[in-house]
Amino acid sequence: MTTLIIMESPTKAATVKGYLGSGYRVVASKGHVRDLPKSTLGVDIEHDFKPKYINIRGKGELINDLRRQVKEADRVLLATDPDREGEAIAWHLSVTLGIPMDGKQRVTFNEITKKVVKDAVKRPRELDMGLVNAQQCRRILDRIVGYKLSPFLWSTVRSGLSAGRVQSVATRIIVDREEEIRAFVPQEYWTVDALLKTPDGEEVKARFFGDKDGKLPLSCEEDARRVAKESLAAGFTVSEVRHTTKQKNPSPPFTTSTLQQEASRKLNFQSTRTMRAAQELYEGVDLGPEFGGVQGLITYMRTDSVRVSEEAQGEALAFIGGKYGEKYVPETPRKYRTKAGAQDAHEAIRPANVNIEPSKIRRMLSVDQYRLYKLIWNRYVASQMASAEIAAVNVSFDAGKYVYRASGSTVKFPGFLAVYEESTDDASDEGDERTLPPMSEGDHMGVDDVVPEQHYTEPPARYTEASLIKYLEELGIGRPSTFPMIVPTITQRGYVDRSGKSLCPTPLGETTTKLMKESFPDIVDCQFTATMETRLDEIEEGGLTMEEVLGDFYSGFSKELEAAGKNAVRAEVPPEETDLICEKCGAKMIVKNGRYGKFAACPNYPECKNTKPLNKRETTPAVEEAAAAAADMKCELCGGDMVLRHGRYGNFYACTNYPKCKFTRPFGQKIDVKCPKCGSDILTKWGRNKSMFYSCVRYPECDFSSWDRPTSELCPKCGAMLYHKKGKPYLFCKTEGCGYKRDAEDAEDAGK
Repeated sequence: MTTLIIMESPTKAATVKGYLGSGYRVVASKGHVRDLPKSTLGVDIEHDFKPKYINIRGKGELINDLRRQVKEADRVLLATDPDREGEAIAWHLSVTLGIPMDGKQRVTFNEITKKVVKDAVKRPRELDMGLVNAQQCRRILDRIVGYKLSPFLWSTVRSGLSAGRVQSVATRIIVDREEEIRAFVPQEYWTVDALLKTPDGEEVKARFFGDKDGKLPLSCEEDARRVAKESLAAGFTVSEVRHTTKQKNPSPPFTTSTLQQEASRKLNFQSTRTMRAAQELYEGVDLGPEFGGVQGLITYMRTDSVRVSEEAQGEALAFIGGKYGEKYVPETPRKYRTKAGAQDAHEAIRPANVNIEPSKIRRMLSVDQYRLYKLIWNRYVASQMASAEIAAVNVSFDAGKYVYRASGSTVKFPGFLAVYEESTDDASDEGDERTLPPMSEGDHMGVDDVVPEQHYTEPPARYTEASLIKYLEELGIGRPSTFPMIVPTITQRGYVDRSGKSLCPTPLGETTTKLMKESFPDIVDCQFTATMETRLDEIEEGGLTMEEVLGDFYSGFSKELEAAGKNAVRAEVPPEETDLICEKCGAKMIVKNGRYGKFAACPNYPECKNTKPLNKRETTPAVEEAAAAAADMKCELCGGDMVLRHGRYGNFYACTNYPKCKFTRPFGQKIDVKCPKCGSDILTKWGRNKSMFYSCVRYPECDFSSWDRPTSELCPKCGAMLYHKKGKPYLFCKTEGCGYKRDAEDAEDAGK
């Protein structure tokens, strides 16, 4: 009896195939096989919003092959991702391939390990049409908004613009924050710090608090200098010393949102980079025979639950007791409460096997995979550990009628802090952990100085990708599957720019948001969008139908659309200025968009037609990964740190001790195959057309390079190296006249 299992990803299919016996065939659909047409709306609004799906162009051959395999198989299981999108893909496959939907043919894997996979295929279930309809409703909503709003933006702002439902709200939030920053009026305030010494001569810094009646703000220089002068004249005496011990509890394991936030803070990863590495860890990595070959290293990475199975928790507690000692195991296993509105369909993001420590498999992982796996592993292990005990001391000083305070803390028992501590967006939230010298009530302190200092209140900070995702989650906007694409979409469309980690609205983003507020207030309203997310959840749970939600939405949206069309007025987008000066007429140049991207142009066109390249360095995933890899490198000549630099011929690694040490190394990531000409390392590199190729690290001394990926396999005919043909499913020999070629099951990965 033959069982055919259809999955989405070729990588995941290859991993699962290795776990199952000869009675199973595992193939990949490579994502969706059908969708709404690109050229038309594809939704029959007059007849209950019925979607008109078509097979995706270019997938005809794949669909025919899948149909043939379905007919040949005795049983078919649909094993796409365990979320709404995966359920919808399974449904589309069943319709397209003629698989009956009345049987139990759906299986899901929360983690891709041998035990979980084998257990899952024994317990298939029916398709969950609640999940399918929730996905369909979201897709239709986004299609209606995009296809109905975009022509309005073309006529009023600029041709080629696109509008998105969740993306428009995210852009509005960023624009609103920018307006807050511009409207902010700094307020002056003062602090007074006393530099003191204990009777034993140890230094202490105390800050003015107020008087015996409570806290006193200092809003001007006159008040601050009066307090400093009177305090200095009165002298300082210790009035109170309070010792307390408090417990600090660990954070829960990661959800999709918190993983993206923490990866941004700790690793400087953008959300797409985080989810790409997480997908690879989930689908499986070859760890060699020591760890059982290909293994999925983490559980499913799209989740908003912090729940952990009892079995996994038991394994974690046993590991903690064995590695750190029984005192690091909490008295009772930890239980975390999932936030209201979360789906809780999957566990939190955790290691599939806690015993596979990051340090043990570092050489088998890419730089991004290792850093993200270590982050997930540390967070999960810490979440199951005992609380930390912090010994805090708070000292009050009397200076005449004034009160000053100093505080310090030390870690009495590290608990989970031995493994991990969560970061914050605000550096001031990290706390000031310092040790105060011994002091007793009644001690008279020596005074070195009393220093008043002027400060001004700061405007609210711009959103980063991490803080924006956190805020959207608090509002109830977006879900684990949609978070990663929100910021990349609005930056790609030109509504938002990145300035370091900060997100800044462009003039186009501000103009479009203003227009949307006036004409489509519901679309950019946070509460309206959050309510829509809740209604999608109700479709999933069976409380509402897709037709009800779409009908309620469209009744209001169509009226706004009609009114906006009647009152449409062309909006002027302010030009985006640069720091470049036109050498022909002296004007400050502005940013323009051309067929090859952005460039600087003179604002006095057509009288002055001067243009300049902007010379913005493009950040690709390869560049991000290479910059991260530099942190683990050492100079081969002097042992100094290495850093990624950019020169006239592109990126390269250089020693930080330049010019004393001039060691450099070519840019690229090392693969696990040696150069066939000289035996040195082979690096991945990127050509001018942004295509990846492979080159010897000793180039140009060694001229080996190849567009096709070198492998460690040798040709059985002539003994030369075999290559994966780029984008093709076979291995071949390059030796002239040999002609050897064979199929490669993992050629999909090789072709990327």
